[in-house]
Amino acid sequence: MNMRIPILKLNDTLIVSVQWELDDQTAIQFQEDLLKKMHKTSARGVVIDLTPIDFIDSFIAKVLGDVISMSGLMGAKVVITGIQPAVAITLIELGIRLEYVLTALDLENGLDKLRKELEV
Repeated sequence: MNMRIPILKLNDTLIVSVQWELDDQTAIQFQEDLLKKMHKTSARGVVIDLTPIDFIDSFIAKVLGDVISMSGLMGAKVVITGIQPAVAITLIELGIRLEYVLTALDLENGLDKLRKELEV
C-alpha cells in the first residue's frame, strides 16, 4: 500500500489519524515522517488516533512503541486514542509498555487530556 499517513499541526500539537491497517513500509515511513515533523515544528504534544485499526501485528506494535518512546525523547507528550480491544491485547501480549503514555477513548478526549497535561 505505502500511503503516507497525514500529520496535522494544531498549535503546538501534532495530530495523527491512522485510517487504515498499516503495512511494514508505511509504518516505518510514518515513524520517520512524525519524528521529522516534530523536529521541524517543535511540537510539545502528539495525539495518535487508532480508532479504525482493528488489528496490528508484532512489527507494527513494535514500531508504535518505538514512535512513542522516540517522541518522549524529543520532549513531546503522547496521547493514544481509540485503541480497540484486539489492539490492546496484542500490545500487552507483545510486552509493549505504554506506562508513560496517556490514553483516551476518542480524539476529542485525547486532545483535552493532552491540553491539561501540557498546562502543568
